[in-house]
Parts: sequence; structure tokens; C-alpha cells
Amino acid sequence: MRAYLIDELNPTDVQRLASHLETTALKAPVADMFWLEIPAHLLSAEQHKHVAQCGPFVCSLEIGRDWLKVELLLRGRGKLRCSCIAYADQNQRDWILDQVDTMLAELDIPV
Repeated sequence: MRAYLIDELNPTDVQRLASHLETTALKAPVADMFWLEIPAHLLSAEQHKHVAQCGPFVCSLEIGRDWLKVELLLRGRGKLRCSCIAYADQNQRDWILDQVDTMLAELDIPV
């Protein structure tokens, strides 16, 4: 799995991050996991075609005791298996990482 990992976070900062994600991100059915929805303008041509049956498209954010992991696999929440599920392209990856960096900066979490 391709992922972006930020580790050695202060557990108190992780708690603040978790609280922030509870209010701003989509809660996944798995504990300590959240979905970050990808904007429509960043979807690939195939993902655009599949929005109705597979969308919305998201990447997962998972938090642990002292880490945050961002999976770079874009999946549709409407289907588990489909050809539109793919790793983030450059534009999608840049957007995802910018969102994470902005969130950490806004929460004043040093990385």
C-alpha cells in the first residue's frame, strides 16, 4: 500500500487531531479511521464516469497512538472493487498532502 506516514507525534497532539477529524472528516466504520473526500475536479476520467455507482471517492486517514497515516489509494465508498479504484495521481496526491499539511498547521502540530 502506498501511504504517507507522519510518526513520532505527541499523543496529546494526536488526541487534538482526532477531535478535529471527528468534526471535519467523514468517520469510517473502523475505529480511528476517517475518509477525506476528493473534490470532483480532481477525479480521473474513469472516476468521473463512475461517480454515480462508486462515488464519492475518498482516501483514508488513520490515526494511532503517535502517528497519522494517509493511504494514497483512492476508493469509491459505493463499491469495494472496481476499475476506478486507483492510486492517487500527481494532482490528487498534491491535494491530499496539502490538506494534511494545512490541517496540521492549523492545529499547530509540529511535524
